[in-house]
Amino acid sequence: MTDLHIGERAQTAVGHPLDRLTADEIRTAADVLRDSKLLGDSVRLPVLALEEPPKAEVLAFTPGTDFDRRVRAVLLDTATGSSRSAVVSVTRKQVDDVTDLDPLVDGQPPIMLEEFELVDAIVKGDAGWRDAMARRGVTDLDLVCACPLSAGAFDLPGEEGRRLLRVLSFLQHRPSDHPWAHPIDGVVAYVDLVTREVVEIVDAGVVPVPVEEGNFDDAAFVGPDRTSQRPIEITQPEGPSFQVDGDVVTWEGWTFRLGFDAREGLVLHQLAMHERPIVYRASVAEMVVPYGDPGPVRFWQNYFDAGEYLLGQQVNSLELGCDCVGHIHYFDAVLADSAGEPRTVPNAVCMHEEDFGVLWKHTDLFTGSAQTRRQRRLVISFFVTVGNYDYGFYWYLYLDGTIELEVKATGVLFTAAYDEKVADWLTEVAPGLGAPYHQHLFCARLDMTVDGIRNAVDEVDVRRVPSGPANAYGNAFGRTVTRIASEAEGGRLADASLARSWRIENPERTNRLGRPVAYVLRPQEQPTLLADPGSSIARRAAFATKHLWVTRYAEDERYPAGEFVNQNPGGAGIPAWTVGDRGLDGEDVVLWHTFGVTHVPRPEDWPVMPVDTCGFVLRPHGFFDRNPTLDVPPSAGSSCHA
Repeated sequence: MTDLHIGERAQTAVGHPLDRLTADEIRTAADVLRDSKLLGDSVRLPVLALEEPPKAEVLAFTPGTDFDRRVRAVLLDTATGSSRSAVVSVTRKQVDDVTDLDPLVDGQPPIMLEEFELVDAIVKGDAGWRDAMARRGVTDLDLVCACPLSAGAFDLPGEEGRRLLRVLSFLQHRPSDHPWAHPIDGVVAYVDLVTREVVEIVDAGVVPVPVEEGNFDDAAFVGPDRTSQRPIEITQPEGPSFQVDGDVVTWEGWTFRLGFDAREGLVLHQLAMHERPIVYRASVAEMVVPYGDPGPVRFWQNYFDAGEYLLGQQVNSLELGCDCVGHIHYFDAVLADSAGEPRTVPNAVCMHEEDFGVLWKHTDLFTGSAQTRRQRRLVISFFVTVGNYDYGFYWYLYLDGTIELEVKATGVLFTAAYDEKVADWLTEVAPGLGAPYHQHLFCARLDMTVDGIRNAVDEVDVRRVPSGPANAYGNAFGRTVTRIASEAEGGRLADASLARSWRIENPERTNRLGRPVAYVLRPQEQPTLLADPGSSIARRAAFATKHLWVTRYAEDERYPAGEFVNQNPGGAGIPAWTVGDRGLDGEDVVLWHTFGVTHVPRPEDWPVMPVDTCGFVLRPHGFFDRNPTLDVPPSAGSSCHA
């Protein structure tokens, strides 16, 4: 195993408009905000991130020419609750724009780590909460973990304009005991982060705290490690096949630029193969985790892990041999903390290549030719921990031009006390311990440039042909192709019974057969949002009600639920953008693809959950004139033996 590593880059390394922010740029932006009296003692920065230039400017950029580096800052006055959005030029060292935010219309800025840390003292200082603990026989409050969670938006009286968290509690038997095994159920505290007080205690009644422990990292609980496994070693004696130049990666005909965003995490820019563009920008722009327990303690559990908690800020440092195996190249993430200071997360992104079985194979009956080629893929990944869950995001690039995103969900179930009265909404995973049904719904933003900017999108279904004169034996089937002409037609559902896919083509570029070059998005056909269409979460996460949305590119349309998701009343993002019903045929289009997991927990998911996966595939469809991997050499004899 080999660890290749690049650390914090110097300011002078910035040579492209999409280069990741450096530590110096973060410090400069904070200094400009302070000098402009926008950042002060009580004003914090929930977000400070690169303000990407419009696509046309980036595509017209010539290396060596000057360009303006700008950041977008979200500012929150923790003393008053007021918030602003500002755009700062770190090149010109000035503030270009400041916009005041209305919490009733825009929602709240994302939640900061320091606010989570405030909650423990706030709830434990509240007499009503302490009384609720005492009624449950909990007396040692040092062993209570107060779990702060985003509040959502439910038009509850007295909550208008407040910056809120809702707090559930869990018990530890000792400091090393995992608290998720012991939910202190039936009680929830509503906390105002500005006034730093508990504004309401909801107590639905005392239920027993589950006793059995769930310490998956304790040999006394799990037993001794098995001894049957023999080593598997991954070696590349001549090194990897990829090359890295700053943020630019080249591999087997592929080129792309790596980015990392505090909100989205890993971003792939300007994906191209053999210098032909395919995707201008690919990211997971939002994810929502709606829970299905309608009771008074947990009806509000709906989490936007990107918009409310910032996926990129929750990134893990990856470890060689555990998170990534093989000849690894790591990228650090340089992020801004709430004071405007740079924070470096080592080994935030892992890149390696791996064997992926047979690429193509044929043994010919007539010529006796027997040929096999092996597939390999480039893996670019990162992992985040958001509360109890851990998510791995794995982008795969294949030799044949396929692009795939796989999300791996693991971690610990969010738990509750279990009895038969809640059996419609929870699974019992241990004695007296339940886990509510929930979904993990992700939205990939795919800014397509299939052989150029002007693209069109078709919905392609297989079609059964009834028996008749043209189908005498009833064996025929064909296709139905529907052009998605405008945004009013852009919300689509997957359908496995029709093998539905969506083809993104360039009407101005044809292959040697005279047909438009294209890529096809192949979904996994899992359920979309299961909440009632009139619910709060359906308004706020409208993107998750369809598997696909297609919109016309606009530089300020980045997040499918809107820029400010925390406590937003709904209607922002895709619903607002598509009202204008812009035309899509032969235009600069963006695809928003919802995919995910509907999780009915099982006992095997406790006390730590084996990985569950979801994702999608983009495959070339007439983009190449023939199989683009005919030049892949046979495997060397030393690596192909019994």
